[in-house]
Amino acid sequence: MLRHVEQVYFSYQPPRARGFQLDIGKYVTSAGAEVIETWTNWNYSRWLLFAWAVPYYHFGVRAAMPLGRNLTAGLQVANGWNNVKDNNRGKTVGLTGAYSRGAVSWTNTYYTGPEKADPGAGYRHLYDTTVLVTPRPQVGFYVNFDYGVDRKPGAAGDRWAGVAGAARFALASWVALSPRAEWFNDADGFATGAAQRLKEVTLTAEFRMSEEMATRVEYRRDWSDRPFFDRGSSLAAARGQTTLLVGWLARFGWKK
Repeated sequence: MLRHVEQVYFSYQPPRARGFQLDIGKYVTSAGAEVIETWTNWNYSRWLLFAWAVPYYHFGVRAAMPLGRNLTAGLQVANGWNNVKDNNRGKTVGLTGAYSRGAVSWTNTYYTGPEKADPGAGYRHLYDTTVLVTPRPQVGFYVNFDYGVDRKPGAAGDRWAGVAGAARFALASWVALSPRAEWFNDADGFATGAAQRLKEVTLTAEFRMSEEMATRVEYRRDWSDRPFFDRGSSLAAARGQTTLLVGWLARFGWKK
């Protein structure tokens, strides 16, 4: 039933717990700079790290607690990556930390746990960090780094790593430009099914008609160091692909 629900959880905030919050249910992952909702992202398409480096969601318990004015720490215990019902008796543990001061915020996430049907078949580890800088309301920059390894008994395990950066420049209240670039190394083919290095660059122009509606025009170029992209009816025949798209966005909700 929860497969088609992005997230649903119960929250509890004790009145005198100084900001402590406990959530139980299905929630989106803490890893990654981009999120599922297109409206919240600066670009229309998702980058490679969103698709292949980090999970999308978890089912379990998470807690967060402010530690002073600038630091928040969190602990999560979940049923794994991208599943509601666990495939083994082990649990995935997540540690989160967020530091914010002025125009700079720095978030860190670490997940570890058995993700295979056999919990003794090795642990998966992921470290994700993002630095966001917003010197002015019209200008923003962020850099995201990921490193992961899926351990195997008697072997080093599958490894992947990537780094990406994006910026947003609001030229007026109704138009903004957002360039993006990234590099992803799927060294053992764990994420993409083929050992390769991928790169992409994207330029997105956003035109807002209102607070709830916008149009995005986007140019994107992807590369790989091996044939990976489909070309016509030929599968995995090309080392690169170019995408040009136009997307219309609308958001619905209650205004505060």
